[in-house]
Amino acid sequence: MIDFDNKGFFKLKQNAEYAEKVNDLLLDDERIVDSFKSMRDGVIFTSKRIIAVNVQGITGSKKDFTSLPYKNIVAYSIETSGTFDLDSELEIYFSAIGKVKFEFTGKSSMVEISRIISSYLL
Repeated sequence: MIDFDNKGFFKLKQNAEYAEKVNDLLLDDERIVDSFKSMRDGVIFTSKRIIAVNVQGITGSKKDFTSLPYKNIVAYSIETSGTFDLDSELEIYFSAIGKVKFEFTGKSSMVEISRIISSYLL
């Protein structure tokens, strides 16, 4: 499982092509909402869950996929970007693993992601 305390992993920038890494893992009725990439690792938000991808090894052929279902979220917090501070943050509290924090740089679809998470919580 990914070490969610490693803050360097979660400086994410929107990257639509990164979603291809999880196509084989998606359910028939699951769609990709947005995808983000850091250096080699990334996070994909789908209509049912968050999939965190940890690329391992020198060649990057080994990958760890962590599936975080929205149904296990107990609370979340979003900090949107501002005029001078373009970064945004998403903190999610899962019933089994605790807090997971994602930091985004540049454009992100925080509103749509927030709506999906809320639809599972409310």
